[in-house]
Amino acid sequence: MAEEKTTTLDDDVTKPSVTEPGDGPADTTDPDEVATSVTTDPGDEAVKAGTVNAVRKTGTRKKVAAKSKDEPRVEKYTQVRPDGKLAHIERNIETGESKIVKVEGSEED
Repeated sequence: MAEEKTTTLDDDVTKPSVTEPGDGPADTTDPDEVATSVTTDPGDEAVKAGTVNAVRKTGTRKKVAAKSKDEPRVEKYTQVRPDGKLAHIERNIETGESKIVKVEGSEED
């Protein structure tokens, strides 16, 4: 079994980025690393290689508790109906089913 390679963001912006073959300069195998582009200052090694690291780690994503599998993922949004009233809509991301939860200005409001 082949050893799994790890690519992480490199802070040195004077040298070529440290990546595995096939990875881009801003790639990382750590899904929680957050990066931003930075101004570089290429040193001799980077000039010879023709590439320089131009990203820097700026933080780490907060871990979010996993949702229960029993609880569907739902998005909620507001849409203007053709009659001008606002409709509050819920859409189940798992099934694609949408339903109007409330219409502002209706008799039920």
